[in-house]
Amino acid sequence: MNGPLKRAAVACLVMFGLLMLNVNYLQAVRADELREDARNQRNYFERYAVQRGRITAGNEILAQSVESKSGNFKYLREYPQGELYAHVTGFFSPESESQIERSENSLLDGTSSDLLIRRGIDLFTGEPSKGANVDLTILPKAQKAAYEALRQSGKRGALVAIEPKTGAILAMVSLPTYDPAVLSGTDKGKVFAAYDKLAADKSQPLLNRNIDRTYPPGSTFKVVTAAAFLEDDDSRDGQTVVAAPQVLDLPNTTAGLPNYGGAACGAGQVPLVFALEKSCNTPFGKIGMELGYDKMREATEKFGMGEPLSIPMAVAKSDFGPQEDQAAVAQASIGQRSNQMTPLQMAMIAAGIANEGTVMKPYLVKKVTDSKNDVIKEADPDELTEAISPDAAAKMRDMMVSVVANGTANKAQVPGVEVAGKTGTAETVQGQAPHAWFISFAPAKDPKIAIAVIVESGSARVGDEATGGGTAAPIAQKVMEAVLR
Repeated sequence: MNGPLKRAAVACLVMFGLLMLNVNYLQAVRADELREDARNQRNYFERYAVQRGRITAGNEILAQSVESKSGNFKYLREYPQGELYAHVTGFFSPESESQIERSENSLLDGTSSDLLIRRGIDLFTGEPSKGANVDLTILPKAQKAAYEALRQSGKRGALVAIEPKTGAILAMVSLPTYDPAVLSGTDKGKVFAAYDKLAADKSQPLLNRNIDRTYPPGSTFKVVTAAAFLEDDDSRDGQTVVAAPQVLDLPNTTAGLPNYGGAACGAGQVPLVFALEKSCNTPFGKIGMELGYDKMREATEKFGMGEPLSIPMAVAKSDFGPQEDQAAVAQASIGQRSNQMTPLQMAMIAAGIANEGTVMKPYLVKKVTDSKNDVIKEADPDELTEAISPDAAAKMRDMMVSVVANGTANKAQVPGVEVAGKTGTAETVQGQAPHAWFISFAPAKDPKIAIAVIVESGSARVGDEATGGGTAAPIAQKVMEAVLR
């Protein structure tokens, strides 16, 4: 090879080397910087180039992509019933997604490996690729009843309903809510400004209170304490007499544990069912201390607490609290102290008792179909835990029926339907009214629905109206009535 050719070859090799270095530099070192560069619009427009799949529930469209009249964007996302389903569908913004839009994103936008065959067929036939459709377990009449009942309370709160025998989520409402369409436009400036405004709102409308936040469960947790008590000795039942002092002495402290409002609970000794009906604190605090921290924590874990959950959205971890002293065990056993539960976890507890002691894994996606309505995947109900024996579950069911028929939850009664439930009032930060809780299932002996309701700072006065019985139970009652009647 002569000199000029050698020099040309070396020059070409140098240029190829520099080119490769530049490509790696741009793709590895400056990738994030260039991705965020306002001049880089390619990914932005590609996000709207494929018809994203529908999100549906009960033959109702919750989210869909429609053809755009704008030349830059082929499809736009719509939410026909936005605020009603916002915390289920989530939003699809220019740069992010939430809730189902995020957890099922690869299916909705058609990039999932589950759609490989469909994409291949579309490529062969020349049809444009489309995303898969996601059909949810939500029951629209339950969702609408929950939304209206919570909205009429005028408070922040949440409601989640489960089908006990399968774990299918029938309703999931969190208030306040928002309109996903506001966050799903194509104008980044408007979308980001709207998001910042919602994120700064102290009422936290973007928060799905059913799965993203934990609360002290208050007296609704007494069903777990009662269940642990029954499981510890199968000879016990609702008529087993338990100690019920007006104030329970707490070891190693000068403080005592009183009943709600300082009330007495019978004459010092009462049947377990009476203690549950009247939601007495002292019997359950004493039971918790007698069982001890390990048994109480184990009982809670058997109802699913501590299990990593996704529905498919990730669920915040519920927790009975750390091991401290006996006084802390007593307080945690009535749903206070460090005891923190999501509304979904409390609904799972109600559903587990309803389902003869078996807790099913909760889920929100019923089935996924491709653009030709061929089923890609379908829900297969799965057992999560065996919480208590069928015998203990039947005893708990009967006691919870008595709470609705004769106790603090009489406002949850549905004519012609036997309802089981438990009210709760959970103390929160000083200076704020307690949270009002209610968990339930119905019909008691053939359960179709289990519910957990929380109304934040929903209790204002001592007495039934101050508890979950006056504030949260009527909300659950409206949902049960809508579903069962």
